[in-house]
Amino acid sequence: MDYLLDKQKEEITLSEIFSDTSLERLNWNFRQTDTLLIYTDKQGIQREFYYAIDLITDLAALLLECKKNGRVNLSELSEGNFDATSLNIKIISTQEENKQMNKALKDFVAEPLSYDLSEMCPEEVMLEIAEICEELRKELFEE
Repeated sequence: MDYLLDKQKEEITLSEIFSDTSLERLNWNFRQTDTLLIYTDKQGIQREFYYAIDLITDLAALLLECKKNGRVNLSELSEGNFDATSLNIKIISTQEENKQMNKALKDFVAEPLSYDLSEMCPEEVMLEIAEICEELRKELFEE
């Protein structure tokens, strides 16, 4: 959320997000976050993303919102926690990025305990997250 607010753009590409956060270094393999995922905001403050798959699932949810409504309303997402009044953003992804995102989500759904996020979450929570991700994935890529 901070990242998108900091960008102050109406449209942003998925490739720009991947580049800014270093996700591109992982080559669509998000099981282990062995690369430091950092974004430096306009004030020079570094923001770290600890688990790549966590960022990927958030991006998938935002892509779904864009698919359904054309844009994501950041003020609605922030529940009033940010000064994001009427800031709408559209995340644009290519066909190839959608294919890779679908593949990445399928992998997570099939093997959630193989992801580093499972170090922080109990098994039952990981399985619940995987179920939610499968619903999200189907809605995003199969409908």
